[in-house]
Amino acid sequence: MNQPHIFFLPLMAHGHLIPMLELAKLFSSRGVRTTIISNPAFSEPIVNAQESGFDIGLKMIKFPPRESGLPDHMVSLTQFITDELIGKFAKAVDLLQEPVEKFLQESNPSCIVSDMFWTWTVDTAAKFGIPRLLFHGTGFLPMCASEQMWLHKPYKKVFSDFEPFLLPNLPHQLRFVRTQVPEFQQVEIESHFSKLLDRVRESDQRSYGVIVNSFYELEPDYSDHFKKVLGRKAWSIGPLLLWNNGDEERAQRGKKSAIDAQECLTWLDSKKPNSVVYMCFGSMGIFTHAQLHETAKGIEASGQDFIWVTSKGENEDKNEDDIPEGFEERTKGKGIIIRGWAPQVMILNHPSIGAFVTHCGWNSMLEAVCAGVPMVTWPLCAEQFFNEKLVTEVLKIGVPVGSKKWQQGPAEGVPGEALTEAIRHIMVGEAYEMRFNIRAKTCKEMARTAVEEGGSSYKDLSALIAELEHLKHM
Repeated sequence: MNQPHIFFLPLMAHGHLIPMLELAKLFSSRGVRTTIISNPAFSEPIVNAQESGFDIGLKMIKFPPRESGLPDHMVSLTQFITDELIGKFAKAVDLLQEPVEKFLQESNPSCIVSDMFWTWTVDTAAKFGIPRLLFHGTGFLPMCASEQMWLHKPYKKVFSDFEPFLLPNLPHQLRFVRTQVPEFQQVEIESHFSKLLDRVRESDQRSYGVIVNSFYELEPDYSDHFKKVLGRKAWSIGPLLLWNNGDEERAQRGKKSAIDAQECLTWLDSKKPNSVVYMCFGSMGIFTHAQLHETAKGIEASGQDFIWVTSKGENEDKNEDDIPEGFEERTKGKGIIIRGWAPQVMILNHPSIGAFVTHCGWNSMLEAVCAGVPMVTWPLCAEQFFNEKLVTEVLKIGVPVGSKKWQQGPAEGVPGEALTEAIRHIMVGEAYEMRFNIRAKTCKEMARTAVEEGGSSYKDLSALIAELEHLKHM
């Protein structure tokens, strides 16, 4: 066979697996042989893709490996929530190098597409004489901003936590405060997580290139900056969800929904266009008891109909959500609470949805862009404060709720009044139709054009496949 054969190594977390699986589907649909390496806990979406007709191979690997000493139930990144556990996670991932290399020896693939935390894959790829392509699952702006934050450390030049500082050498004047920078990045003391991130950076620099789940028209200045200023090879091939967007897949993107999709649609059908607020903070977004009460107060005071997704995440040790007593009774008919996984793409694409209150995870943000829905931004951790700037200051398709603190654990600090004000700013009056809605719909059309034949993402994908074919025959 002459076509390239790509091995995909996603991380053990649904936010990482879903776009990696969509990436494998995309390559498979273009005639490229694809194989995903996964652990049993995350194999179901891959098996479902196989059963629906996608020619995707699956190699199963045990995680955590027996030699790690970790209990068998520690199967997901979201369960490694302390620095000590992060250290154990990193060691467990390192133990997978040998079994993965056995798979490569048996199958002789022509390329590895790796999540950033599989840092050793850059050495494995070199050993087998094949390229290692990185897949962060995020966009160009956050990658560029993260690089400048690491290089210049501007948070060290301010005198207080809330004095704004400018992130230098970027196409836009992006300002942050020190509390929006994770503490592990600010302190000089080495932690397991900082050591892991150092390894990630080092392996990133040695990779052949980066596959980006974005499209050129969404962030052209940052695509150019990444390639021309930072000097990195990259291909924009997103939004991945638009390449595979059948109704069933839209309803079940990721895990099985905690609500019947038809029940949800029937309720939305009963509402006016652009009248419902959808609120979701991802599988890892959890709040303190006090913040849940403020959030409930804020959404109720906004007067808008709503769907609110609450989650204890994938870690079974997290407490059940604590919606204030009486809230559901008072808002009956005006709101739905979904406890667990929601059919998010299907909900966002319904005409009744007028705004999305989001943690600014890259997957969620892209889903809103593709649906043409304006956002209320409430970043919590990871690269989400960078993503917020893309939404609110570059694209101008959303407003911030005022989140100022990077928090990986249970989050707090946003008063209910701030949520009410942000929702009303988007949903009420002329601002919606005249500004946010029009710009959001423009982004939606640009996204669809990008993945069509002749579009920017279609061309980048074709160029990448051609390059892999060329490398295979060298």
